[in-house]
Amino acid sequence: MIRLLALLLALLPMSALAQPAGTPIVIGQSYKLDSATMGAARTINVWLPPGYEKGAQRYPVIYLLDGGIEQDFHHISGLAQLGTIVGTTRDVIVVGIETVDRRNELAFAVVTDAKLKADYPTAGQSERFRRFIADEVKPWVEKNYRTSGENALIGESLAGLFVVETMLRAPGLFDTHIAISPSLWWDNEALVKAAPSLLSKARGQLWLTVANEQGMGVAPFAALLKDKAPGSLKWTYAPRPQETHATIYHGAALAAIRELYPQPRQ
Repeated sequence: MIRLLALLLALLPMSALAQPAGTPIVIGQSYKLDSATMGAARTINVWLPPGYEKGAQRYPVIYLLDGGIEQDFHHISGLAQLGTIVGTTRDVIVVGIETVDRRNELAFAVVTDAKLKADYPTAGQSERFRRFIADEVKPWVEKNYRTSGENALIGESLAGLFVVETMLRAPGLFDTHIAISPSLWWDNEALVKAAPSLLSKARGQLWLTVANEQGMGVAPFAALLKDKAPGSLKWTYAPRPQETHATIYHGAALAAIRELYPQPRQ
């Protein structure tokens, strides 16, 4: 029977086996941004809320780390679209910044952990990637789109580490920071250890969460926030022990966007 079925399929014309013609589904636009800082063209993906082309309204921008098409762009832009459709969140622009070498671009230099340094010799250029965002990505977005001046940075895991480091080392670059299961364990929790002297300048908002993970460095950092966060920083710590590192992102991002960008009450 199996041989007969295979023979019949082989005799069918190729047109009978081809997929039916369809219309491509387009979600956002993708651009190549020449970067002097990174020394190469980098991919930026942009999702605009429905109705953007018909009005003059200005919008908050959510800058998404790991924002490539094969990374997190579709599921975060999908959350923004869902909020628009059902009316639970304000309209926002989502800008996905694709990463290429995540440990190089999202993590700071390793100083104390010799094994980590040996395992990932290209790691440690987060400051350069931050300059790329500050000097090239944000100005390009603000020049080409109707932005309101409100901007958030969102990331998970190593991208979450970058979010927290940006809040501490570049206060004011973003007004909202969403860090989901950030890898604060990096280099023996070096950023957590440096945080007490950096927190005094932090400002804006931080939305922080972690899954059912041990040794991430998130709980000690949350304890520091409780003791040392200045009044200029509004922060939320909402751990999700029912989630794992692999499952936390989508639901946590939805919760963060709903909390940080609610529809104004009528």
